Amino acid sequence: MSAPKSVIGRSLPRLEDPPLVTGRGLFAGDVSFAHQLHMRVVRSTCPHGRIVAIDTAAARAAPGVVAVWTHADVADVPPIDFRLTRVEGLEPYRQPILAHGHVRYVGEPVAAVFAADPYLAEDAADLVAIAYDELPALLAADAPPAEFSAGCSTEVTLVQKGFGDVDAAFAKAHAVVALDLAVGRHSGVPLETRGAIAREHRGILELHGVAKVLHWNRDSLARMLGRPPSSMHLHEGHVGGGFGVRGELYPEDVLVCLAALRLKRPVKWIEDRREHLLATNHSRQQRFRARAAVDAGGRLLAIDGEFFHDQGAYVRTHAATVPDLAAAMLPGPYRLDAYRMVGRIRLTNKTPCGTYRAPGRYESTFVRERLMDAIAAKLALDPIEVRRRNLIGVAEMPYERSMGALGTELTYDSGDYAGLLDKALDASGWRKLQESLRQRRARGEAVGAGVAMFVEKSGLGPFDGVRISVDESGAVELVSGSASVGQGMETALAQICAETLGVDYRRVRVVHGQTDRIAFGMGAFASRVTVMTGEATRVAATKVRDKALAAAAALLQSKPEALDVVDGKVVSRATPQGASVALGAVARALGPTSKLLGDDSPGSRPKAGSSRATWPIRTASMSRWCASTAAPAASSSSATSSPMTSAAPSTRCWSRARSPAAWRRASAARCSRNFCTTRAASRCPSASPII
Repeated sequence: MSAPKSVIGRSLPRLEDPPLVTGRGLFAGDVSFAHQLHMRVVRSTCPHGRIVAIDTAAARAAPGVVAVWTHADVADVPPIDFRLTRVEGLEPYRQPILAHGHVRYVGEPVAAVFAADPYLAEDAADLVAIAYDELPALLAADAPPAEFSAGCSTEVTLVQKGFGDVDAAFAKAHAVVALDLAVGRHSGVPLETRGAIAREHRGILELHGVAKVLHWNRDSLARMLGRPPSSMHLHEGHVGGGFGVRGELYPEDVLVCLAALRLKRPVKWIEDRREHLLATNHSRQQRFRARAAVDAGGRLLAIDGEFFHDQGAYVRTHAATVPDLAAAMLPGPYRLDAYRMVGRIRLTNKTPCGTYRAPGRYESTFVRERLMDAIAAKLALDPIEVRRRNLIGVAEMPYERSMGALGTELTYDSGDYAGLLDKALDASGWRKLQESLRQRRARGEAVGAGVAMFVEKSGLGPFDGVRISVDESGAVELVSGSASVGQGMETALAQICAETLGVDYRRVRVVHGQTDRIAFGMGAFASRVTVMTGEATRVAATKVRDKALAAAAALLQSKPEALDVVDGKVVSRATPQGASVALGAVARALGPTSKLLGDDSPGSRPKAGSSRATWPIRTASMSRWCASTAAPAASSSSATSSPMTSAAPSTRCWSRARSPAAWRRASAARCSRNFCTTRAASRCPSASPII
């Protein structure tokens, strides 16, 4: 029996890679169904205008065309709602799935064509004629606001953050620096563009090609289409890049689902690169007017300012997330007694914006660090020394910011920022680099090097859950409500599960991105998977291990505390080479008729211990035990933190015959409803809910 080896944090062959490096990946374009239709979106060529007429007659008559929709055909479907940072008053600015009355950016969906062939659909889309009454286009967020619609200005709302007496700090300042800074418009450009394939199968509406936040998208689609969430399953395949722009709910996702229901055929849409650049979320365009007050030593007294956030034509699923983070995270790692920042969310006639790679932090870090350089230049100080004098110290942790971000109070839980700065300077050979740069500048080269520091807000909650089970072969299945956008989460979760449970990480199969396999999930964003899903995995694996030891103790005539799990076997701690029992054998011993269950029955709440563990259950012909857990968020502005864990609502379903004979008959019938742990209790008349 080999000694247990730590696998957490080790560099190991990734579990995700074999299908990707052998050409067996399953991306959105690889998903097809028999008799499917193809959707082509007719997009606005006008940045701002009133729709005078839409002539679809020629397109409807084109070969292979099944339907052509305009807003009149989808008027009963509400606009797409917000996922994060909902602020009162934003509802009028949501985007309809097809333009209604006006177009507000080039690329806005105006009509949708459905045809038997993607090329026929594209040809027919070119036949849709749209007449516009063009209106003045608003292209600058810092320009005077205009009218969005009756009673609604293009200044959507304000985001205000602050603490301390800013005016008093500026009044006593030794020096003040002021900057006018602009951050350009960015967007993610993944190798794989967006795609959506929908079909209704046996009363279940399936959507394939989704990513990032499947459970939220499922629930939102269900509300928009007037369906119960249990009748919708979203399926994630491989994702060819995310960057924050993939996986949000867009008009095209709603259209393919609606079409699959109404046209009674599967519907597929694959975005081309031109569409992606026009229609997928943009981000980051902001203009800041900021100033800083400092004392004679360059120490910050206050930062004050405002910025104009160019949201584009509509407020999409992220609502006020990006400007909220920009305003809240601008102070960064520096000590500050007073702060005031006002963000003006403005609409323009451009592609709507959302999150992209460190939303808000990228923009505010640029502004803050330019201020620090300006302070150094004004006072003739070394830029690094100015930063060092203002860094929050180790002894000041945890450090309260006295304001919130995304509804959570900002607390810097830990960090040695000065130590990190020293490490960065040492790793870069800063002194030698500066000497080299001075020599190059003397030769006429325009070269230099700078330093910037930032604080990351990550590990966002408010919860996450996994379900871990072991079958009769000893294989482990970990079902997560998280998602993968290429960050290696399958391997990371398998490592955590394997070390906690006592098995080889290659024996752990990680299932993610399947809303029919687990009821709850928060998805993958904000560097949260390792923190939140990883902690849920650790707790769930601990519960499964404890259950295995309790059952194995009866088999080995021992006590649970005298046993351990090593390499997938339960062994004695005192004599690991002695008698043992494999986890698969423990699973078999915990079948539905097992005497080890005592007074407990499958699907019942355990007498004590974890509030979300379930006793052994059987799916098809395999016995398995199951535990699930959830981890709430930790309030932190540091890179990572260890969240506390707590239980969250869960539902399990069990259909069990009352006698051995009846059980055999039920087993032979294979349970016509295929009841199992992945079905909602409300769908099972024999269900035993666990809350």
